[in-house]
Amino acid sequence: MKKITIAIDGHSSCGKSTMAKELAKRVGYIYVDTGAMYRCCTLYAMRNNIAPADLVQHINDIKVSFQLDPETGKPLACLNGEVVENEIRGMEVSSRVSEIAALPFVRSAMVDQQRLMGQDKGVVMDGRDIGTTVFPDAELKIFVTASDEIRAQRRYDELKAKGQEADFLDILNNVRERDYMDSHREVSPLRKAEDAVLLDNSNMTIEEQNEWLMQRFNERTAE
Repeated sequence: MKKITIAIDGHSSCGKSTMAKELAKRVGYIYVDTGAMYRCCTLYAMRNNIAPADLVQHINDIKVSFQLDPETGKPLACLNGEVVENEIRGMEVSSRVSEIAALPFVRSAMVDQQRLMGQDKGVVMDGRDIGTTVFPDAELKIFVTASDEIRAQRRYDELKAKGQEADFLDILNNVRERDYMDSHREVSPLRKAEDAVLLDNSNMTIEEQNEWLMQRFNERTAE
């Protein structure tokens, strides 16, 4: 069976990472969470008290990688070799990541790293601009969306399950703000690629969306 590149784009908190990880595991592909890469850049700036515009002087010092959790088999985001998976998922990073991700020099640096990760195909990559900018020739492109209320509830449940403090209205406002910023940024704005397949998973279970995605994968690899 031929290897392909799979690009999964969409709004925040749509479950892109969950479905991308599961597909990669089922078909034996490499999974890359590009959103985590921008979160790592944001965490670097926060830790070092660097203003967004000044991050350009440090961008070459930011190396993002992924390592598998030996217990769960899931990829963990690493910032310069340090596992920061839990730190980058908190609301403090979430409230700042869209501003950092909109910076042209940040996107350029991360896209270069992403293309290196996926140069040999057999990769599932999710984010905001994978099918439009990073891999415009990807054989399978999916654009995921859901209502903002449902996405906020999913994010709330995720944080509470991790034992973190969460306020639903704060999260809902954050989801809406990120939607606006992601869709209106100057460089690589969030948009559905013309040849992407739309998936609204507002009323789907995780199992249903996994089977839907597996069907799309089987169709493309059989062509």
